[in-house]
Amino acid sequence: MLPRDTFNRPLRDLRISVTDRCNFRCPYCMPREVFGPGYPFLRDPQLMTLEELTRIARAFTSLGVEKIRLTGGEPLLRPDLPDLVRALKAELRVPDVALTTNGWLLEKTAPALRAAGLDRVNVSVDSLDEATAGRLKGLGFSTARVLRGVDAAAALGLPVKINCVVQRGVNDGEIISLAGYFRERGHPLRFIEFMDVGNTNHWSPDLVVPAREIVERIAAAWPLEPIGPAYRGEVAARYRYRDGRGEIGLISSVTEPFCRDCHRARLSADGKLYTCLFASLGWDILGCLRAGADEAGLGDFVARIWRGRVDRYSDERAETRAAGETRAKVEMSYIGG
Repeated sequence: MLPRDTFNRPLRDLRISVTDRCNFRCPYCMPREVFGPGYPFLRDPQLMTLEELTRIARAFTSLGVEKIRLTGGEPLLRPDLPDLVRALKAELRVPDVALTTNGWLLEKTAPALRAAGLDRVNVSVDSLDEATAGRLKGLGFSTARVLRGVDAAAALGLPVKINCVVQRGVNDGEIISLAGYFRERGHPLRFIEFMDVGNTNHWSPDLVVPAREIVERIAAAWPLEPIGPAYRGEVAARYRYRDGRGEIGLISSVTEPFCRDCHRARLSADGKLYTCLFASLGWDILGCLRAGADEAGLGDFVARIWRGRVDRYSDERAETRAAGETRAKVEMSYIGG
């Protein structure tokens, strides 16, 4: 029987971080004052090998995982990424293999990823303004190269979605211009509320632009209507343009949490399993594998962890904020069993 957690949520999606390194230093993710030249990034022996990634992924698929998203750091920094995509699609027959990238290397790597069987790609574009984009990437990089990567992927037939993290007073003035740009090109644009992930991104509720406000701004320019989720547990609330020119999505973890139907697990680059995006401690799946566990043993280990899962951090944060309190990050999201 496939495992369900303490809130009867199944395990369906797995996010795999294939590297902890990134070529950007976005302030909301990897600020350069923290992730500077001396930062102790993982070394090769600490990272999962291609074979280990495949074996661990196989254990997760045996428990009901149908969608795997490859992330980082920046996943395109990993040279064997197309080989991993090929293994997930050809060997494991994962129905949905997706990639989230900053797009800097996408123009070059899109052909190999498409040939390997990648199903779709999400590209982060937080600004079209060169100065703002440079600040948000932390290193002054231009958005033009990222947009060429989007075009290259789309030209190969890869479905592309755009992710945009919105911050009050930083890039919220570009909501309409971003919507217009990607509306013209037929790419769904997902606006993401600025979240308190990690402990280094200087998060403040004052920087959050509520999803409802974003919808109202765009609807004033192009009328919108809500559409239902494409699958159970979809994190984005979706709206389509009434004139038929595509859609937008809103990921509102801060103002409208969706913990009640979250069926996502996250595997860090060093093989730790986190059952909540906001968890600060994980379970050592890679250590279990290297200690001699086979895929059945790994599956049993993961199933025990998932059955004890109690995570609902965003819901609890909303409740405590409403009461004028604060909520600590999740440490070990498991109650045993």
